Amino acid sequence: MTPASVGFQCPDDVRAGNAGVRRARPVPRWTAARRRFGPVTATLVAVNVVVFVVTAVSAVTVGERPLENWRSPVFQEFSQVPVLVDVFGQDWRLITGAFLHIGITHLLLNMLSLLVFGPELEARLGWWRYLGVYLVSALGGSVAIQLFGEPGRPVAGASAALYGLLGALGVLMLAARQDLRGLLTLLAINVVISFLPGVSLLGHLGGLVAGVLATALLVLTRRALQRRRAVVQGAGLLLLAAVLVTVALAVPVPVVVLGL
Repeated sequence: MTPASVGFQCPDDVRAGNAGVRRARPVPRWTAARRRFGPVTATLVAVNVVVFVVTAVSAVTVGERPLENWRSPVFQEFSQVPVLVDVFGQDWRLITGAFLHIGITHLLLNMLSLLVFGPELEARLGWWRYLGVYLVSALGGSVAIQLFGEPGRPVAGASAALYGLLGALGVLMLAARQDLRGLLTLLAINVVISFLPGVSLLGHLGGLVAGVLATALLVLTRRALQRRRAVVQGAGLLLLAAVLVTVALAVPVPVVVLGL
């Protein structure tokens, strides 16, 4: 007999009663290392930090202070300047500007945000889908700046890609029918901050829209396809990136800016 809260129970009866009970499955616990430092997130942070150091050293070589890295030749060569992309064909600026930062505070804030949101998305999407969403979001911000920004103003920073990650998280939460109020509040606060002088609202909104589109593509194909899902998703992200670059390069900067 098996002792119970009231009296005793027959072991055979206990087994028979538990036969139809579904046992709870333990939830895997992510280790702190995996959750905080996914390989792609860690690599992105490292690349941004290294690029900042390179610009700081480059600034010193021309007689500037290292923390005024935006005065360096490297920064001037790789930041996004719409007129240089459009008139002089310096297309690389559409993506290299996303790995530059204006000062140490700009770098630290963006890298902290990447460490907060990046690991969660990397775990949900997988490394290459996550990297694809990040890069497409960075391109989305560059396209918005290219089309509607000031032609001669240098723009840099990973903020557009980070807004894309917020949009991606929103799409995943919506697909999972999770509460979006906290995320929407965070987005609203950040959009308000984007109106401050020196902050690129266009880049943020462009990155947000691109991140939403890229992640929606992944979610829809995941539900609709059973075979060759990875191939279709990879091709879809590449196609979206190609469309963004084509739009950025096809529309002349003066026409959009002057409304002619």
